[in-house]
Amino acid sequence: MRRKDRQMPKEWALEIVDKCQWATLATIDADGMPYCVSLSMARIDDCLYFHCAKSGKKTDCLRLNDSVCISCVGDVKRLDDEFSTLYESAIIFGKAYEVTDDMQKINALRALCQRHTPLYMSHFDEEIKRSLPITAVWKIKIESIEGKSKRRI
Repeated sequence: MRRKDRQMPKEWALEIVDKCQWATLATIDADGMPYCVSLSMARIDDCLYFHCAKSGKKTDCLRLNDSVCISCVGDVKRLDDEFSTLYESAIIFGKAYEVTDDMQKINALRALCQRHTPLYMSHFDEEIKRSLPITAVWKIKIESIEGKSKRRI
């Protein structure tokens, strides 16, 4: 990281991951072109989980090359009195694995739903019965994470 004065510790970066509304997943496609997509995710220990369809460009990219980069943005404030922005962010590098065990998929989907739709959890079991067979779940093992913040002094 070029600006060491903005570097934040790992624990802080994980807090940004846990609070960001969504993240951007970056992969490489079969032609060697970058491909990125926004996704909602949930963290369990040192892994991130997200769900998606069982086929599509994102899935094709992940199956081709399991190395990924994820960008998470926390709080951002544009300044009115200077040409700058206050921000907090985390960058994750890791490996992606498709989750095939049904119990692991359910645990990951439960974490996603508790994070993003906690008031609707009474419907979780019925939705799992309906959608588990047609839902893919991916796990990203965090290999490294960097946190960065610009705050007013």
